[in-house]
Amino acid sequence: MNVRVLRIELKRSIAPWAGVVVLATALAFLYLVDAAWWRGTTAWTAQWTSMALWTRALLGYLWPLAVGLGALQGLRDHRSKVSELLTTTSRPAWHRAATLAGATAITLASAFALLVLVGAVQVLPNTEYTHVGWLPISLVGALSLVAGAVLGMGAGRALPSALTPPALAMGAFVFTALMHMSLGTEPNRVSLLSPAVQEVREVLVTLSASVHVGQTIWLLGMAATGFALLVAATPRARLIALTPVLAGAAIALLVLPSDPRRMYVLDKAAAELVCDGPVCVTKTHQARLADLAGPGKEALRLLHGALGGQAPVSVRENTAVLPDGSTPQWSGKTVLFDFDDNIIAAAKGEELTWALIAKGMVPGCTPVGWSSFGNDEFAQTVAVGWVLGDLRSLPGTGSASLRREVDAAARPVWTELKALPRAEQLSRINAMRAAALSCKGDAFDALNGGASR
Repeated sequence: MNVRVLRIELKRSIAPWAGVVVLATALAFLYLVDAAWWRGTTAWTAQWTSMALWTRALLGYLWPLAVGLGALQGLRDHRSKVSELLTTTSRPAWHRAATLAGATAITLASAFALLVLVGAVQVLPNTEYTHVGWLPISLVGALSLVAGAVLGMGAGRALPSALTPPALAMGAFVFTALMHMSLGTEPNRVSLLSPAVQEVREVLVTLSASVHVGQTIWLLGMAATGFALLVAATPRARLIALTPVLAGAAIALLVLPSDPRRMYVLDKAAAELVCDGPVCVTKTHQARLADLAGPGKEALRLLHGALGGQAPVSVRENTAVLPDGSTPQWSGKTVLFDFDDNIIAAAKGEELTWALIAKGMVPGCTPVGWSSFGNDEFAQTVAVGWVLGDLRSLPGTGSASLRREVDAAARPVWTELKALPRAEQLSRINAMRAAALSCKGDAFDALNGGASR
């Protein structure tokens, strides 16, 4: 396939429009929909891996579109009524198929590359942590669009009907939707056959190498079947053409990991700690260490003054990757925090010191991936007020009505606690920390002497 032939194919086919439609649809989703890809440390413009994963997540919509557009391209000879004429020419059928598939493959891969480039231009000034670990995620994403389009072309050639493109697009969308529904609370091997990935919830999480290999095998089998269907001229040949996609699926399921902990894994390089004394953040967030170091050291000083030998001795960004619904795990000697935590994300300067004290005293026992509001927040307010000697509203509490609710619940308990002898105060604080760190019992009840309110 020389450049002149390819240029002619690009001019007379819908391949360029397929790339434009895919790119425009992706950008419309990203810029017109206010969704999770714009929020927190996992925003698609915040870090390289998050950007790659969010653009892959869009394939739940883009991939069915590519399949449908490929099928429309595969109908071209049938619509032009030249199918029989082309079979009488001396040019091999695979030459024509390669030209047709190559043009669409180039435009779709270019469209996805431009999408990634748009994200990369915005990520570059937002992070100091640059790496290439995200590239396999995006390369598999581009391959999925190409494979889907080629499969659609083959199906369109094999089933030359005006209903084929919409039926294939709808079938592909149902497939990705079913794969997403099969996720449940954890990913599974079958769900990894979808070109799309699950929503990005942890900035330190990436896909494992075995996932990349398994998905690549599956997609190459899909593309091979599509190309074989483009070339096949008899029903028997079309039946044989299904072999690569079936073999690819079987081999991929053998390669893809069965353990959810080996699918979405901790990016160890990104999670490497960068420290300023006792205050540490991951390499991903090393640019934020300068703003955190002062408040972190001050929080440790105040905690030591209040708790003595029982106080934490370091502040560290939490790198634990736990499945949704699991109970958080905390340490009594380390203040573990997450930049996406409500009170940490909303705090600056002195308020960041208060927020770190709160995380050191009552880190929170809401199951991973869930959200709640109640006794943990009340206990944090009382605990910080006890350390500082004055009850204050913590950052990230929310609306004025919520702040009033927190104050109404916390102030009577704080007043009662401060009126007790020092030994009794420490006893209740220690009981509160024991309940908060183990996530067994209620920290706020412990502050109130064990009586429920």
